[in-house]
Amino acid sequence: MLRVLIFDVDETLVYYEHYNDREWFEKWGKKEIEKLGISVDHETYKKMVKGELPRSWVEKLGVNHVEFWKAIDRAKLKYRKWAAEKGLIKAFPDVDALENFKQMGLKLAAVSNASQDCTEFVLELYNLREYFDVILGKDYRYLDGAKPNPYLIKKALDVLGVLPGEALVVGDSESDILAAHRAGVRAVQVMRFGKMEGADYYVKDLNELVQLVGSLMDKDL
Repeated sequence: MLRVLIFDVDETLVYYEHYNDREWFEKWGKKEIEKLGISVDHETYKKMVKGELPRSWVEKLGVNHVEFWKAIDRAKLKYRKWAAEKGLIKAFPDVDALENFKQMGLKLAAVSNASQDCTEFVLELYNLREYFDVILGKDYRYLDGAKPNPYLIKKALDVLGVLPGEALVVGDSESDILAAHRAGVRAVQVMRFGKMEGADYYVKDLNELVQLVGSLMDKDL
């Protein structure tokens, strides 16, 4: 029986107009990194984000890796606050569909590779926080647990007390699909920016997700 929907946040529920990762890194990220007395280029940073290098790699430069990622997240939060003031953070027009899932009696979780502060900031920006029973950002105790690692998905299941077969993961990216499957959970891709191979279900938006969830719940009866 379907009991829980686990949502990705960025690019699934909200998006950032004119955002460019390299530009963000050069304008925002580098400043915080340099305060730690080290220098990291964008390519190395991206390899750590993607998991091609462990997030602890920066310890080779003589800095604690937790402090490094906290510095990155300070820069991310500063950017989000600036972007919000400029009106550059947008909620997708179908996010009001979250209300439908609550009316269906489902529990909702938000799971993001962004920090807890960054995740809660964008959800509160559009009054979306109230829909979620659990909100999980990156865990500084296990930084390599970011998606596509299943750690955060499993953590959400544990907090809500449900089995993998009782949940769906809803996201836009390959990392969401991989994290879901590695946790034993079915994955739904919201095709905001094209189709990613490997999902169990595909929807064009959250309104179509309401129909999919309704049909799956009917099959459970």
